[in-house]
Amino acid sequence: MKTLLRNWLPNNVKQQIRHLFTAVDEYQLILLSFLFARFPRSATWLYSLVNRDFMREQQAVLSGRLAYRKQDGIQAVSSALLRRNIHRLEKGLCMQPRRNVFATDFILATVECFATCMNNKHIEASELKWALDVLSAYFEAVTHVENIAQANAIFIAIDKSVIEHQSEPKHSFVPYQHKSIIDTDITTASLRDLCIRRRSVRWFTDKAVADDQLNEAISIALLAPSACNRQPFRFHVCNDQQLAPDIARLAGGTAGFADNIPCVITIVGDLSAYPMSRDRHVIYIDAALAAMQLMLALETLGLSSCPINWPDIDVPEQKMADRLRLTDFERPVMLVAIGYADPHGMIPYSQKKSINVIRTDVI
Repeated sequence: MKTLLRNWLPNNVKQQIRHLFTAVDEYQLILLSFLFARFPRSATWLYSLVNRDFMREQQAVLSGRLAYRKQDGIQAVSSALLRRNIHRLEKGLCMQPRRNVFATDFILATVECFATCMNNKHIEASELKWALDVLSAYFEAVTHVENIAQANAIFIAIDKSVIEHQSEPKHSFVPYQHKSIIDTDITTASLRDLCIRRRSVRWFTDKAVADDQLNEAISIALLAPSACNRQPFRFHVCNDQQLAPDIARLAGGTAGFADNIPCVITIVGDLSAYPMSRDRHVIYIDAALAAMQLMLALETLGLSSCPINWPDIDVPEQKMADRLRLTDFERPVMLVAIGYADPHGMIPYSQKKSINVIRTDVI
């Protein structure tokens, strides 16, 4: 019905309707803020009874928690529970000074999860290799009190031959000293130049984007940090000059330039990686870290990009969920348009705030 009205109504009428809704929203904000904004509980009543802006997020968080419980923290090709706990073990192994006993409250659950994942043919071998190496280092480093001894007995009984005998990679996936990090000739000046060069480009040539370059950039993006190394996101790639504009148009900020976008990546967060609602915002933090690294990597490959905002609006959310076949606990975080920049295309200057405006010293 809304689509029919949009197509049928004259532009001036649609503009008047938008102004009316904006005015009503402003008056509602002024009135309701006075009544509800001062106290958390009253704000909860507002968003339960009057304003439904957070309804979809609430459903997604609950759906994600239920999926986590149902799957025991093990998704189709990865395990959020295993990844989180193995990273916790890594941090314990890196502690200075290292304790003789640690992780007693979750080591049993970790080993049991590892055993389940070893029997799951879909879990990535590199993830299992990482878990195997860290668990082996852990049991060698700690004193075997009751819980640890019990977990070690289960660990020893697991058939690990498939992972132990794989030809690649042969190096160990355990914590290492900082002095072992590879040297680089990247200077502060060269990094600054790269960041200055990376601009939000909206005008592209019709040259097709090579898939191997996309994969190279994505592999670099995946080196970005994430909370407990869970990497709770997926990159939905549409590298098709006919289909990419359709995906891009679902975002409200692409009017006027969506038709010339040859490739677009929708970064989607996965809320089934968390058993608790307190972590509901981690998908946005981790996805944003990876997205920035992706765009810098693309720049080094001669490709330009434009991050596209994704507001939490029900109709576009549903359309994107249908188009990408997303579950209730998967949420679009942002889009990234990718292509070869039109050399004559204009880019905004986008003046940045000064350090004095951004930096606040805590005293």
